Amino acid sequence: MTLAELIHELGGSLVAGSPEFSVTGVNSTAEAGHSDLIFAEDADMAREALASGAGAVVLRSGSSLPPNGFGNKHVVAVDQPRMWFALAARLLNPLPPPSGIHPAAIIGRNVDVGENVSIGPGAVVEDYAAIGIGTRIEAGAVIGEGVGIGELCRIYPRAVVYAGTTIGNRVVVHAGAVLGADGFGYVRDTKTGAYTQFPQQGTLVIEDDVEIGANSTIDRGALAETRIRRGTKIDNLVHVGHNCDIGEDVILVMGTGISGSSTVGKGAVIAGQVGIGDHAHIGPGVILGGQAGVLSGKTLTNEALGVKPGTVLWGTPARPLAQVLREIAVLGRLARRGAKGAPKDSG
Repeated sequence: MTLAELIHELGGSLVAGSPEFSVTGVNSTAEAGHSDLIFAEDADMAREALASGAGAVVLRSGSSLPPNGFGNKHVVAVDQPRMWFALAARLLNPLPPPSGIHPAAIIGRNVDVGENVSIGPGAVVEDYAAIGIGTRIEAGAVIGEGVGIGELCRIYPRAVVYAGTTIGNRVVVHAGAVLGADGFGYVRDTKTGAYTQFPQQGTLVIEDDVEIGANSTIDRGALAETRIRRGTKIDNLVHVGHNCDIGEDVILVMGTGISGSSTVGKGAVIAGQVGIGDHAHIGPGVILGGQAGVLSGKTLTNEALGVKPGTVLWGTPARPLAQVLREIAVLGRLARRGAKGAPKDSG
């Protein structure tokens, strides 16, 4: 694509070079070649970018002009260079062209397949499923009976979507993910100690623009629904239990586990290996640092904790990081005092 075409799609202004310059891809500053696009968000990055081998650079609007000018670089100025760069990368690397239904795919009865759908070898689409326009179902994926998948989705190899799941538009499900399996819900017989599964017959709804990482699992509701709301991004190896409601634009990082009937508010960031107990409620915009723990039934909001948005909560039970660090410092001092006052071993 030319810079003129990228600017037409994404906005921004050309401050140096030709609008007809052709960009073939994006790259890092160190590895970029003449037809690559790179980005810079501050003065130091800009100096490195302008000295690199890249042909095109996207800078922050209002950046000061380098003493030697922009040289032979083609330069675009925007308010959010990193975001512009990411959107440009998507335009420069679109989905592969549709390939149709592979002869080795297995398609059930009364399946509604939209235009330009691709279904790979060994994929299984069971009865009464619906696949929207432009969606790709890769090799070995399994789409259960009655599943609805929207437009322009990509279901990577060996993902499994159970019956009772609905997927919106532009959703990405990476390899090995399992969507809509039974939740972990059992009733214990107080006389014998035996466990019987509580009914797991609800649904799972994945809204538009969600991305689900490799080998992540999201359970369907027990009697109602589990819902992942618009724009949420889920890393690899994340588990979301039954009846959970994950808000819009939430980030769930690798190794996080969320127990059943919990909620996470819009824009929250849940870092790696966080554990959230059942029936817990994480408020909008809350940030939980790596390996934080939230006890069952606990409600965490910035307002209730008296902290500003953007404050990181850490530890178990999760609390403001500054408080945790103070507690660790106090414990360290007490430990040192105890060691000094301990009697020496006479043996």
